Amino acid sequence: MTTSLSSSPSRPLSRSEYVSTLPLWRRLLAMVNWRPVYDIEQRTKQHELNLIASEKRMQESEKRLKLLKKENERLAELESRMDALLLNVDSSSQTPPATGSN
Repeated sequence: MTTSLSSSPSRPLSRSEYVSTLPLWRRLLAMVNWRPVYDIEQRTKQHELNLIASEKRMQESEKRLKLLKKENERLAELESRMDALLLNVDSSSQTPPATGSN
């Protein structure tokens, strides 16, 4: 029964796990002249994913903010209409209501 590293791509490999997947000659080269390219690539990829997620959250926040502003404007308009109606009702309640029959 063999286990492959490709079965769990969701978790990034550590340096030691990555080196263990290399052929022997490449492992020796890695020990002699190791450059942190893989680690840098992984950190860069994670940083880019974080940046994309952050931009997406920012866009969603801006959309919500626009919707809230529109809703506030609509509510302010309704409130002014209600105030006008209440003023109209208050002023007409002082005089007796007109009846439709003569």
